[in-house]
Amino acid sequence: MDKTTMTQETYIKKIRQKKRMIRLKQIGLLILFFGLWEIATKLGWIDAFIFSSPSRIIRTIIDMQSDGSLWYHIGTTLWETLISFLLVMILGVVVALVLWMIPTLSKILEPYLVMLNSLPKSALAPLLIVWLGNGTTTIIVAGISVAIFGSIITLYTGFCQMDSDKMKLIYTLGGNKQTVVTKVLLPGSIPMLISNAKVNIGLCLVGVIIGEFLAAKQGLGYLIIYGSQVFKLDLVLMSIVILCIIAMGLYQMINWGEKKYFKRKTF
Repeated sequence: MDKTTMTQETYIKKIRQKKRMIRLKQIGLLILFFGLWEIATKLGWIDAFIFSSPSRIIRTIIDMQSDGSLWYHIGTTLWETLISFLLVMILGVVVALVLWMIPTLSKILEPYLVMLNSLPKSALAPLLIVWLGNGTTTIIVAGISVAIFGSIITLYTGFCQMDSDKMKLIYTLGGNKQTVVTKVLLPGSIPMLISNAKVNIGLCLVGVIIGEFLAAKQGLGYLIIYGSQVFKLDLVLMSIVILCIIAMGLYQMINWGEKKYFKRKTF
């Protein structure tokens, strides 16, 4: 084994050790947080009825797990989030492409997109109930509304910043806008699409929860509202903890796909 190879292996080993250490510290911080939370309730530093505790949350999970209702509520929120996310990604790419292909239209619509993106989406939720009724459609549309306008603006901006030299080359060789889209724009935008997906998955989850607050009879958002109304705060805190786990899981899923893509591209 030559000296260069040994140096590379040492460097890779150090990087892996650093990542492992960071992961252990993250887990340790989480354990410390829940440990202090549990101790604070046991010693009476905080009111367990108001703030709940990890042991009470675990007990609530076990109780709901025994009758199967927990997975039903989790599955409902997860399904609505994924549907909203897929529709946001599809609509975002299609609308951004149309705006890129028709510059005049993009100049007309740009201020309206910025305005709609800045609008608090919770203000739209009551109107969505009136327009669409009290059901799953309203919740999915609420999830879409939180992410779609920002996604369109981000993707359109990214398309406008793509490599102009490659586009000129295609036009010089007799290509058209369709050729540019299929050969340059979409292939070159995959890293941007993945980054956009990381943001959108969290925003869609937020939008779905907003919709479930007002228009649901199942889901984690419904459990939060129901628990707060009947003062079952263990139920509220359990739902929030599960939402944190779901958000992290969805983000890691996209992150895993990103790593697979770049690894495959490298080789």
